[in-house]
Amino acid sequence: MSEVLRVGVVGLGQMGRNHARVVTEVDGIELAGVADPMGDPMGAARGAPVFDDPRRLIDQGIDMAVVAAPTSDHLDVGMLLCEAGVHALVEKPLADTVESANALRDGFDAAGLVGCVGHIERHNPSLQQLKKRLEDGQAGDIFQIATRRIGPFPARIKDVGVVKDLATHDLDLTAWIAGSHYATVSARTASKTGREHEDLVAVTGQLEDGTIANHLVNWLSPVKERLVMVTGTHGAFLADTISGDLTWFANADVPTEWSAMGVMRGVAEGDMIRYAYPKPEPLRVEHEAFRDAVLGLRSDVVTMAEGVRVVDVAEQVLASARS
Repeated sequence: MSEVLRVGVVGLGQMGRNHARVVTEVDGIELAGVADPMGDPMGAARGAPVFDDPRRLIDQGIDMAVVAAPTSDHLDVGMLLCEAGVHALVEKPLADTVESANALRDGFDAAGLVGCVGHIERHNPSLQQLKKRLEDGQAGDIFQIATRRIGPFPARIKDVGVVKDLATHDLDLTAWIAGSHYATVSARTASKTGREHEDLVAVTGQLEDGTIANHLVNWLSPVKERLVMVTGTHGAFLADTISGDLTWFANADVPTEWSAMGVMRGVAEGDMIRYAYPKPEPLRVEHEAFRDAVLGLRSDVVTMAEGVRVVDVAEQVLASARS
C-alpha cells in the first residue's frame, strides 16, 4: 500500500462528483481515477484519468474506492473491487436487496477488507452533537424519534423508490441514535408521479428498547426539509441536517396561568437553546473515517453489517405497505 492512498470513484452522478471533489481535499489520499460509462462531462475528475469501465480503473492500481453507481449496480461493482483486494465505501443503500447486501458483506469480511456504507447523516454535525447529548442523558428516557425528509423529485434516481433511496437515511440514523434496532414497522406508500417506484412513504415503527419511531419521507414537496426530533422525559432535541443546527427545548416545571396547560402534567415549555459547535462537511468526515479504517486506525465507519440491517428494515417497510 502506498504512503498516500490511491482512491478511485465509480459513478459520476451527483454524489459521485461530490466524492471526487472531497477526495482531492482530504490529507493522505489522492484521486487516482474515476469510472463512468457516460464519461466525465462535468469535469469531476479534475485531471485524473477517466475510464468507462471500473475494471480499467482497478487496473491503474488503487487502494480504496467509492461505489457511487446506481444502487442496482452496487453488487457487481462491489464484488469487482473485493476480488481485486480494494477497500470500498459503498453509497447507501448498500444494495437493492437483502440478498445482494449480504453477499457484499460476506465477500468483504472473507477478504479481510474494509467494506463500509455511505450513511452520511451519521457524520452530520447536528446528529453527532445530538447523539453525544443523548448518551450524556440530557433528554432523559427517550419516548420518540420522529423524522421528516421531504423535497422535490430528483430525476437522477430511477432504479429504486423513495424508501430505499431516501428513507434509508432515517432508518439508519434512528437506530444509531437510539442504540437500538427496529422491532416492528408499519408503513403506507404512494406513487404520485407515475414512476415505477413509490415517491412517498409514512412509517411508524418501534425499536427493541420501546422507542416509537415515525418517518415522513417524500419526493413531492416544493420545500426541502431534513429534520430529526427526539423527545424524552427532560425535553426535546430538534436537529436540522441541512443547516447542521441542533436546538434543545427543555421541559420545565414552570407554573402557567392557563389552566388547560395543567392537563399535561410534567410537560411545560422551558428554555430553548441553539448550540454552537464546529460544522465540518459530513462527506469530508466520512472520507477521513474511511481513510483511517483502511490505515487500521480507530474509525467510526458504518459497517456493511449495519448496511444490511438498513436494507432489511427498508424491505420490511415496503412489505408492510403492500399488505
